[in-house]
Order: sequence, then C-alpha cells, then structure tokens
Amino acid sequence: MRTSLLFLFLFSTPFIWSQWEVTFRLNELVDNWHFSATKADFEQYFHATTEDFIFLGTAPGERWDKPAFQTFCKPYFDKGKAWDFKPSKRIWNFTANGTVAYFDENLDTWMESCRGSGICVLDANGEWKIAYYNLTVLIENEKIKKFIKLRKE
Repeated sequence: MRTSLLFLFLFSTPFIWSQWEVTFRLNELVDNWHFSATKADFEQYFHATTEDFIFLGTAPGERWDKPAFQTFCKPYFDKGKAWDFKPSKRIWNFTANGTVAYFDENLDTWMESCRGSGICVLDANGEWKIAYYNLTVLIENEKIKKFIKLRKE
C-alpha cells in the first residue's frame, strides 16, 4: 500500500506542478493584459491577443474583431489612460489536451462590479494568447425588470 501511494505521488506530482505552472503563466498573461490598458500600452495590450481575437463589450453592438477593436481603443490609449479593471476570483478550466484554457473573473471597474470571461490558446511557438474576451455588467435578478424598463427609454 505504501509503495502504491509513493508511486502515485511521484507520477502525479509533475502533472500537478505543470498545471500550477500553466495557471500561473495564464494569470500573469491576463493580469498584464489588464494592466496594459491601465497604463495605456497599446502595443503590449494587443500583443497579448491572437490575430483572430474577438472582444465583446457591454453595449449591444460591441462585438469587435481585433482590427475593429484596435481602431476603437486607439483614441483612449493615445490619451494615456484607457481603463482600469481590477480582477479577482479568476477560475480556470482546460481542454483535455491542455492547449485551450477558458476562464471567468470578477472585475472591479468604473461600472462597478463586472464579470469577464475569456479563452486563451497555446500557439505554435508555445506562447499563450487571449483569443476571446467577454465583458459583462452584473445586475441582480430582482432588479432586471427595472433594468429592462431603463433600456427601453
């Protein structure tokens, strides 16, 4: 029994360590991406994304591919201040082959509490990139009728 436990520990430890390392790298990627917006570093912000990156914003018409989102963002970044999102409680999930990771996170923003969700992919160079991000404003279920009425105004 003791030998079986030792065997299991020795062969599962590299997998656990590897998952921890990948999660650490992904957290660093997304944290730096958010920070790039805070410091208005346009190049770094978009370097973190894939060429076919999609961003969904909070307004109904806000679905941008990378070139359209760059055009939208450029004036904000050029002013030296884009946005400042403070993430917390990020949860990661992975596909079975480990080349796609998806997450959700809570955000403290100028819009109050929001939620972001995203997909990261491991590219051919072994670098993680953000392929998709969805920013959502949170609203409590009991307030939704007032919200719907407000949107119709």
